[in-house]
Amino acid sequence: MIRSFFLNFLLAYLITGLCRVVFVAENWGLLAPQLTAEPWGRLFTGSLLFDTSALLYLMAPYALVALLPLPAMWKTKRGYALTLRLLFMLATVLIVVSNLGDALYFPFTGRRTTGTVMGEFSHENNLIGIVAAEVLRHWYIVVAGVLMLWASWRLYRSVRPFAWEQRFGRCSAAAAFLALLCYVPLSIAGMRGGFTTAVRPVTVSNAFQYTASPQTAAVILNTPFSLIRTWNKAVFRDPGYYSAGELDRIYTPVHPGSGETMVRRNVVVMICESLGQEYFGHYNDYEGQTPFLDSLCRESLTFRENYANGRKSIDGMPSVLSSIPMMGEPFLLTPSAMNRVGGLAHELGGAGYTTGFFHGAQNGSMGFEAFARNSGFQRYYGRTEFDADSRFGGEREFDGMWAIWDEPFLQFMERTLTEQMAEPFMAAVFTASSHHPYRIPAQYEEQFPDNPDNPMHRCVRYLDLSLRRFFEAAEKEPWFKNTLFVITGDHTNASSRAEYQTLWGLFRVPVIFYDPTGEIFRPGRREGPVQQIDIMPTVLSALKYNKPYIAFGQDVLSTPDSLLWAVTWQGTLAMKGGNEALRRAVEQSYMQRMLGDSLVMDRKEEER
Repeated sequence: MIRSFFLNFLLAYLITGLCRVVFVAENWGLLAPQLTAEPWGRLFTGSLLFDTSALLYLMAPYALVALLPLPAMWKTKRGYALTLRLLFMLATVLIVVSNLGDALYFPFTGRRTTGTVMGEFSHENNLIGIVAAEVLRHWYIVVAGVLMLWASWRLYRSVRPFAWEQRFGRCSAAAAFLALLCYVPLSIAGMRGGFTTAVRPVTVSNAFQYTASPQTAAVILNTPFSLIRTWNKAVFRDPGYYSAGELDRIYTPVHPGSGETMVRRNVVVMICESLGQEYFGHYNDYEGQTPFLDSLCRESLTFRENYANGRKSIDGMPSVLSSIPMMGEPFLLTPSAMNRVGGLAHELGGAGYTTGFFHGAQNGSMGFEAFARNSGFQRYYGRTEFDADSRFGGEREFDGMWAIWDEPFLQFMERTLTEQMAEPFMAAVFTASSHHPYRIPAQYEEQFPDNPDNPMHRCVRYLDLSLRRFFEAAEKEPWFKNTLFVITGDHTNASSRAEYQTLWGLFRVPVIFYDPTGEIFRPGRREGPVQQIDIMPTVLSALKYNKPYIAFGQDVLSTPDSLLWAVTWQGTLAMKGGNEALRRAVEQSYMQRMLGDSLVMDRKEEER
């Protein structure tokens, strides 16, 4: 029995290792620069630790049933053997499906999937279509998974009773119970990652004991472990680096307000799906995919270094509109998302602005509508509102997967701003078409042919055209010259250039401040770095907003390049610019705000 039992465990190790090989092969372009620089023996040691923990969790039902102190005659029955085999296969299916599925999801997140994944897609009703499309596109991954499961079934060794169990009958129950008593503490130690009392249960952050690279950490980890260790777990803790006085001296997210008379300009923030800096000519020494945006950049305030604060769409919205970066887990999925949340809409709405949020997906998708309303947007315009306006094509303009095509939806937005939004207004839009499965409207197939080297290129060209058409329509309206525009990406996407496949390159998105008059956002290119969470305080500074507010970013208009900094979450909080004391202060201040309910200024704090 012992021999068969451990051979099956070794088989499970082998299947987990093969899943890692497929994961690396599918994402070799992103992983190669880091993997080739790492000592492979250390990677193997780390992988063994996390694979052991995951397998002991997943194989627990199989192991406990196999070691139950049952009479020997029961263990010889066919039903018992079949139950064991099915429990083993259940664990194997979870290993294969989760790991291979994550091989396809990794390019969009840059890390292993965690326990928040169900919340991220809880409002989507098109998941079956999305999964089906990915299965067809990556049929070879499906074939690999089927072969692994077939091999698991064929190579499984039936667990037979111990010889002494068959010989001694009832007395075997006590011996089997002793075997179970030996296995349980060994299993618990393996799940925790060690035997000593000083060892806390290993978690995903322990991968950084074996590497400094988030990409390599994703290779060391496995998806079942990441899901198990982050499922329904608390995200935030106050690290307590500084006393209150020390913390405020180093960094505070409380911005005092100008104390001057406000400049009542309109504000339009455009968050463009998957718009990475890599696709621009303006930021690079090659021709990009964004001829219109490149021309707009020459009339705008831009920066050489621009960073997103997360790697997902649900990271981008709080970062851009509320100056709340992603740390650990997406803010929208944390308990703190239920707090009173400030942001551009909250602050400007309180100053008499009309506020509206636009997103062409089904209303409620990705939790955007809930966050928009919680952060102060008075109106929400989604697919429902678009379909109700017969001028723009309605249901015919749905892309079949995600949302309304960008061009008609941005035209709908322009008309809505003109006809329904009283000035001054603050509006934000989240585009959707530049996304896998990398489709564009049929009428543009020939104009923007597919690029086999990077399927995102045609989508970005279509987005660029859609934005051009929006601005062509908007500049004819009386509100246009009285409006400040900010354009950024929510996160990066498919990359084909080595300089954008580095730790920081994976976060590089454009941040464009455009003022048609050139008076407030004066055209020019600064060094940076600038980040998404800087957008809110910069816009409020441009308007001379005169009340205190909470924002974790900086006003780049009044901050010299030498003092600018950016933060991203790369398994731990990483900082570009600044110093270690500032990094710790940002982290502590963030955790304290998230743990409390002070994401907007209350009256007592304002008076203080």
